[in-house]
Amino acid sequence: MTLETVGDIESLRARVRQWRAAGERIGFVPTMGNLHAGHLALVDQARSLADRVVASVFVNPLQFGPGEDYETYPRTLDQDREALAARQADLLFAPPVAVMFPKGRGATTFVEVPGLGQELCGAFRPGFFRGVATVVARLFNLVQPDLAVFGEKDYQQLILVRRMVEDLAFPVEIVGVPTVREPDGLAMSSRNAYLAPDERTRAPLLYRTLREVVRRLEAGENDYAALEADAVETLKAAGFRPDYVAVRRAGDLAPPEPGTRELRVLGAAWLGRARLIDNLPAVR
Repeated sequence: MTLETVGDIESLRARVRQWRAAGERIGFVPTMGNLHAGHLALVDQARSLADRVVASVFVNPLQFGPGEDYETYPRTLDQDREALAARQADLLFAPPVAVMFPKGRGATTFVEVPGLGQELCGAFRPGFFRGVATVVARLFNLVQPDLAVFGEKDYQQLILVRRMVEDLAFPVEIVGVPTVREPDGLAMSSRNAYLAPDERTRAPLLYRTLREVVRRLEAGENDYAALEADAVETLKAAGFRPDYVAVRRAGDLAPPEPGTRELRVLGAAWLGRARLIDNLPAVR
């Protein structure tokens, strides 16, 4: 299958109009590229739910803070194009920064989700979720999909996008796909490539630590602060630099209340140059 690739808004909208005129349902998978099996699972899900699949590759400068890896983030557009074609995506939208921010990064209109965007990862990466929400909102306006697919590995992002869609009344169904993992449990991520060999051996401990928190929750423990502190100490002892481990309500990531049944255990920790994130569901 030939994958059409465009980088300008006019070509993108012309193709979308053609599909809409034919009554076809459009699925969308936004990415920053350097695609792995986790990304491709999102494409597969979109393919199963829609007549046409659009994927985007855009390394979004707005979601990188000072000193982060924007300049060195892996860019593999040729390989990404081949992978998307093999998964029967119909269109790749790969815009340059000037197309996404025609007035410049600092002069664009920003979208911000209050509260949720400043907690957890947002507390450690100020402005990150404003950058995510701004670009996802612009992409939704450009692609005008019926549905968009996001991975649960970035669970806070998934909940934030759902909240944005609800608040701004975007006619887009948001579909979450379970985290794709390596055989040892490590959540697949483009930044796993930053791990040195000995760090890669230790990296699955984040998953195992969160899994232990889930086990204790489902066994009836409810001292969330103690569970979080124990997990942080486990990671520190193994050489991680934890940002947080948190037990939250699954639906909105608010702190749990007595009687909350559906929980999410989330964690973020540095290991060498790599900032690893993961999360798991827990049901009381």
